[in-house]
Amino acid sequence: MGYGQFIQDPCVKLCKKLAEITRSPLNKTYLVSFGTVAVEGALKLAKYYTGREEIVYCKLSYHGSPMGSMSIMEYEKNKRPFRSLLPLVKFITFNQIDEFIYSITDKTSCVILETIQSYSGVVLPNNFFLKKVKKQCKKRNSLMILDEIQTGFKKTGKFFAFEHYGIVPNILIMGKGMGEGIPISGFIMSSDKIMKYFSDDVPMGHLTTFGGNSVAASVSLTTFNQLIHFKIIEKVSIKKKWIRKYLVHDQIKNIHGKGLLLSFELKIKNHVDEVLQSCIKQGLIIFRFLFHSKFFRISPPLTITKKEIKKRCSIIIECLNNFKK
Repeated sequence: MGYGQFIQDPCVKLCKKLAEITRSPLNKTYLVSFGTVAVEGALKLAKYYTGREEIVYCKLSYHGSPMGSMSIMEYEKNKRPFRSLLPLVKFITFNQIDEFIYSITDKTSCVILETIQSYSGVVLPNNFFLKKVKKQCKKRNSLMILDEIQTGFKKTGKFFAFEHYGIVPNILIMGKGMGEGIPISGFIMSSDKIMKYFSDDVPMGHLTTFGGNSVAASVSLTTFNQLIHFKIIEKVSIKKKWIRKYLVHDQIKNIHGKGLLLSFELKIKNHVDEVLQSCIKQGLIIFRFLFHSKFFRISPPLTITKKEIKKRCSIIIECLNNFKK
């Protein structure tokens, strides 16, 4: 028996809250346990809804590790041991709109993108890129899926990153910050017509044991209320400025990102892992990127204080100084 087979009050309240925040037309939510399970569900739904098999995705994107999600990752080192994977998938380059126009055809079920490419150095979309992709999807009757597992829930300064760019996807995938450590995820659809393909035509089309359980939904609902009550979104911009103010070093070549999702590019390619290990020894965890060896990532909790930011930046600077010596 799966939790999602029965309507539960916390789940109803959570879905209503999501519809209120994302606004029309994103108002139909399917709850699952993990982000990559939401990705799998969105891909299945797109193929069933359109009756097409082809999936278009981006180079240097990451959507998870199961077979379907791995199929839409252009990273052969990880994929090779597990072939064969999904057929009829093709990758194109993020921000290259000409590639998208020619690649999205009448055979395309969906285009799946990270609104901001989080695993390749926090790459932001160029002006009008997402709008043009959405326009081409609409022209070909394909679905546009945005993966906001990394960027959702105010990490970039808005509840969802797509709000920065003046578009609304057909399907929005969310996770991570949705439960603040409790496993919950989901995907939101833009019409009843899309949703009914799971809810009516295939009652067990994407059923999971713990998807839509009341405990996780209650935690997620509380997360929403706290974010709103304490006006945390209004503080993201100033906290980003504090990080940029306190983390200055001649070894840092560039800073990329939006809000509290930031990447720092070092001048020398092979220094990142050593800097990360040095930080860990001092009790600070920062991360490298899957697709870029010259970048390290800073993505602190939204509740981080100015004092905490100053302390953590000083640790990174000390590690950079020690390495420089």
